[in-house]
Amino acid sequence: MAGTTKYTQFIALPPESVWPVLADLTRLPEWNPGVTSVRMHSPVALGAKGDYLPNDTITSKIHARLADSFTVTAFTPNYELAIAAPEPAGAMTLAWRLVARDGGTELSQELRFSGPSAGVARQVVAKYFEAGARVAFSRLARLAGLVPANDALSVVVAGGSGALGQQVAADLVCRGQRVTLLTRGVNAKVPFRQVLWDGRSVGAWASELREPGRIAVINLAGKLVDCRPTERNIAELRSSRVDSTAALVAAARERATPVDYWIQASTTAIWSDAGETRCTESTPLPVGDAALPQMTGVAAPWEEAFDPSVAKHSTVLRTSIVLDPESPALRRLVGLTKGGLGGRVGPGDQWFSWIHLDDWLAIVRAALGLDPEVSLPDGILVAATDFPVRNTELMATLRRLLHRPPALPTPKALLKVGAVALRTDAALGLTGRHATSEVLPNAGFTFKYPTLDEALTDLLPH
Repeated sequence: MAGTTKYTQFIALPPESVWPVLADLTRLPEWNPGVTSVRMHSPVALGAKGDYLPNDTITSKIHARLADSFTVTAFTPNYELAIAAPEPAGAMTLAWRLVARDGGTELSQELRFSGPSAGVARQVVAKYFEAGARVAFSRLARLAGLVPANDALSVVVAGGSGALGQQVAADLVCRGQRVTLLTRGVNAKVPFRQVLWDGRSVGAWASELREPGRIAVINLAGKLVDCRPTERNIAELRSSRVDSTAALVAAARERATPVDYWIQASTTAIWSDAGETRCTESTPLPVGDAALPQMTGVAAPWEEAFDPSVAKHSTVLRTSIVLDPESPALRRLVGLTKGGLGGRVGPGDQWFSWIHLDDWLAIVRAALGLDPEVSLPDGILVAATDFPVRNTELMATLRRLLHRPPALPTPKALLKVGAVALRTDAALGLTGRHATSEVLPNAGFTFKYPTLDEALTDLLPH
């Protein structure tokens, strides 16, 4: 079943400012790089027709020769715009809706495929409209005239080229904040200000922490953990985090005053395989053989490298698995389920702690002082919902929502063999922890997606 997906983002502009750019479909390529051109047969209005070309050489040529024109099926100024495009044995409908909110607009994009070819059409076409949707919305916001106010927060994001870094940068830009990414290589396709650094030493980039006004640091820098747990790889995982954190701290110490906010990334994997222990902000870390070197052995020194004295307000954010359609974790789980390997993994009783991307972004905003309704104390904070699930329930929920039949379990031995072939770590699937926050409820934070069923229903086509 291909179904419908929906992306929503707040933009700090009124609908009447966003609408002129959104409603001019010929400008779609300016903010959505998945499309290379749009040609209208007549001015955009209800019933008007047009043609688009996807940003892919081969697909674009086929589309130009064989695809029929799309039709504008909804056109309500400052509120709704939708187009419908015929697909072989089906159709695609793309709709945008603007809803006025306090301080701006809630912009949603809904993509729906129907008919017998819906599954194939989604696989081929959806990426041109869904990939990097939040980043695309940040481009749209700027085209619509959004500029940071004089008192906006200047946020320096280390590790901003990664999946979470791009998401948080886009979200903050859409909300009128200034964002600068520290990166080892400037990417012309990234629509955010970028400054080079080596992730190890203080350099010219440190001047970003000395800019006038309120300064915040979000440190997400670190090598991806999806690798074999060899001594060399573990050392690289650790140094990529510790060295970058040490460099940021050293740069911050050169300031006359502490930076205003600091979010120091960490992970709930710091508790390694916690078994039935209920982990919260106050739970001690494992020691001895219980402290896995690729988990506690990486995360503990990562946290220790941060010095809270360099910030007026600081949060050490122990993040669980972030669920997002573009995240490696959810992609792999969906792939396994669709491939018929959707049974329990290993024993199946290992805990899976998680958080929806939108809730993670909301926690980040609160930690930056951008949510007046949530007051977070300094210190360690667990970014995970109140409802972890066991692996058995996780896989069963995925099968149900993806309309897959019962599947055979994946034995522990088979997973270990597969991990070697995929050059990953079997412990990522075989270990788990029941991690929840004692701090968030007392701070006034409410999860938008508290349960796994609610989160996956939002994230997966339905």
